Amino acid sequence: MATKYKILFQPHNQEIEVEENTTLIRAAMEAQIHINASCGGEGVCGKCRVIIEQGIVEDGISEQLDKEDIDKGIRLACKIKVKDNLSVRIPIESEIDSKILNADFGQRKTAKIKEEDFELLKEEGKFVNPVEKKYLEISPPRTQDNIPDISRLINHLKIECGETKTEPELSVIKEAPDVLRESDFKATVSMIKPVRDERKTKIVKIQPHNTEAENYGIAIDIGTTTVYLQIIDLNNGNVLSQYGDFNGQISYGEDVISRIVIAEKGGLEKLSQVILATVNRLIKKAVKKANISKDNISAVAIAGNTVMTHLLLEINPRYIRRSPYVPAATILPPFKANQIGIDLKEHTTALIYPGVSSYVGGDIIAGVMGAGMYLSEKLTLFIDIGTNAEIVIGNKEWFACAACSAGPAFEGGGIKFGMRAAKGAIENFSVNPATFEPMILTIGDVKPKGICGSGLITIIAEMFLTGIINGRGKFDKNLNQKRIRENNGIYEYVLAWANQTQINKDITVTEIDIENLIRAKGAIYSGAMTLLNEVGLSVSDLDRIIIAGGFGSFIDLERAMTIGLLPEIDAEKVTFIGNGSLLGAKMTLLNNNIRKEVVKVTKMMTNFELSETASYMDNYTAALFLPHTDINLFPKIKKKMAKNIT
Repeated sequence: MATKYKILFQPHNQEIEVEENTTLIRAAMEAQIHINASCGGEGVCGKCRVIIEQGIVEDGISEQLDKEDIDKGIRLACKIKVKDNLSVRIPIESEIDSKILNADFGQRKTAKIKEEDFELLKEEGKFVNPVEKKYLEISPPRTQDNIPDISRLINHLKIECGETKTEPELSVIKEAPDVLRESDFKATVSMIKPVRDERKTKIVKIQPHNTEAENYGIAIDIGTTTVYLQIIDLNNGNVLSQYGDFNGQISYGEDVISRIVIAEKGGLEKLSQVILATVNRLIKKAVKKANISKDNISAVAIAGNTVMTHLLLEINPRYIRRSPYVPAATILPPFKANQIGIDLKEHTTALIYPGVSSYVGGDIIAGVMGAGMYLSEKLTLFIDIGTNAEIVIGNKEWFACAACSAGPAFEGGGIKFGMRAAKGAIENFSVNPATFEPMILTIGDVKPKGICGSGLITIIAEMFLTGIINGRGKFDKNLNQKRIRENNGIYEYVLAWANQTQINKDITVTEIDIENLIRAKGAIYSGAMTLLNEVGLSVSDLDRIIIAGGFGSFIDLERAMTIGLLPEIDAEKVTFIGNGSLLGAKMTLLNNNIRKEVVKVTKMMTNFELSETASYMDNYTAALFLPHTDINLFPKIKKKMAKNIT
């Protein structure tokens, strides 16, 4: 019998018993306690720092830790194999804070955030839902009119409502006799409307009395890092409640490739369970806040990238990362939400957004639909910025798309003091051009504990424009500034001294951090330029750029152009739509015509695999500079640099 030990995780006061030699990071996962681990437990990111308060550990020491860390009892959770009862404290920089995901930041000053073309989804002022409710007052049976209850119901729908093709599910046949008599043959039926006219409308639910006014749907965006959810009143489009949380799978790796590897090693079922737990937790909160009954939730629309969709449905994703990069499916039929473990009633229908390829998934198609690109004549560049950046170019006549791996830098991964956007993250920065002293602002206006992705963009842009770093991202060693120093052979700039921080350590940005950001921004910029080149267009041909994604919503447009993350274009042509994936999912719930159009849009997409597109590597290499090796592509930045030099 295997020896077992108890692990107490603080400050959560959560205890779990695990078998000997279980890694501490896996014990935390089983206890449903998050510890930052961007490398999926490979031991190379140094993020899963914990403090051993009681008990003996034999390892956990890594080159990612310095002597000061080790002396304080800090170890890496992925390196520790449990061989004793332990009391483990998770330090503030290793925890996760989802409060920021539910904060209201208001409207951006730099560009618009709105549901463009939303009114176009209405048909004569009425939404056409994929699951419609109809109130029926049916003539009760008599001796001379004793046809079966279901036949009576179907005849009424045909004669009184014009529903010529309907068929009930077995559950409705079972419930109908009692429900109809309970309510004196006055009842409400829920019907799934078909996408194709020749298909039958399915009756999936029957309720006593009139519940037409209580018809709700749930829109869900399942991202690699975060999950967002809204409960929608399907009669008027109002959002009744909404919540966001971090995807529980991030404890198993912060990028899709890490999770595919874990799925291949036998973790597919576990990854599916973890994301379902996140979704169900959000549903429980949102339903309670909206003060509605699950009996009246008719549909759930889900949008996610191809890998997230596979993992949600427990479909093997292994071939997605192998040439020729083939997913199991990109178009999925409607199914019962509870069939896969979503905690909703049996009649609730799940609608999954279709994707295009292994790396251009349903979240991007939802964004294209949500942004109204499929209706617009404007030539648009759509970019969803995140760990994996997806790019679409086109208008209502045609689309081309591609995906590129930007890496985790925008989410704080691969950055020495990187963190997700949460309370205490440095989000804004400026520097005195004479003294090179900084001014920093954090989320929540508290002492800093790290740097978020948008903050890092701002820091690098300001340092570049003031000459603290050059176009290659290297510090000017000739500046007389004590904040620029060498630490273990690596140059860095001190943003905040230890006594000014929450973590009692100097928070710095290093040349390695800058290199990682340059690679990430280079991947996105070169992906966009490659796609434009492949379709014979240039930046000057664009009518607008749409920036989507949770991270994209917080990017400062001018600073993003300064580092060469985005092509230089007039700010008036840039629109931020926030979570385009969630917006597209919402629109699917409100108008059944979207379901007809979305398949058409996916078929219009021409997908480019950038890794197999010859010009991509040339564009990528040219983009590994601030802002670019060809400064003439950024005339405004060129002018600003010249002004700073003089």
